[in-house]
Amino acid sequence: MDHNAHHVAPSSRARPQGHAGHDHAGHAGAGGASWGTAARATAHCLTGCVFGEILGMVIGTALRWGNAPTMVLAICLAFLFGYSFTMYAVRRAGLGLKAAVRTALAADTVSIAVMELVDNLIIALTPGALDAHLSDGLFWGALLGGFAVAFVITTPLNKWMIGRGKGHAVVHAYH
Repeated sequence: MDHNAHHVAPSSRARPQGHAGHDHAGHAGAGGASWGTAARATAHCLTGCVFGEILGMVIGTALRWGNAPTMVLAICLAFLFGYSFTMYAVRRAGLGLKAAVRTALAADTVSIAVMELVDNLIIALTPGALDAHLSDGLFWGALLGGFAVAFVITTPLNKWMIGRGKGHAVVHAYH
């Protein structure tokens, strides 16, 4: 696989089936990105974060770990799931493994990092949330509220990055 493959638009052979029917109405022209495109990119990253965070919290709680190791596991899993979702999509579109890894890192790192920072700050700053159990409404309220705030903060960042050909813009050529 060409080491620069992630910089070149994929051939029609590398696009997933049905790409011709893909709705491009939400994509802005050169120099900008639509809010819809930014929201979809943010929701994509948020999905990986949610799966990873919840799985990490469940595992850490089940193993009776403290707050710090549980949060570290949750954050690591959030990145792992976020990257995995992107890698799955671009691998289906025909990218080799190395190019898929580079594409996922370029597309998702800033978005996931900001979401994880915001979400975990909200959990840490919510009184009692770190000591709440999975069965407590406070735990879920802080976690889901943190994700909602992270979405609101990260969407404009993703819009700005996509508009400059960064972040999720590197994935758009493959779907």
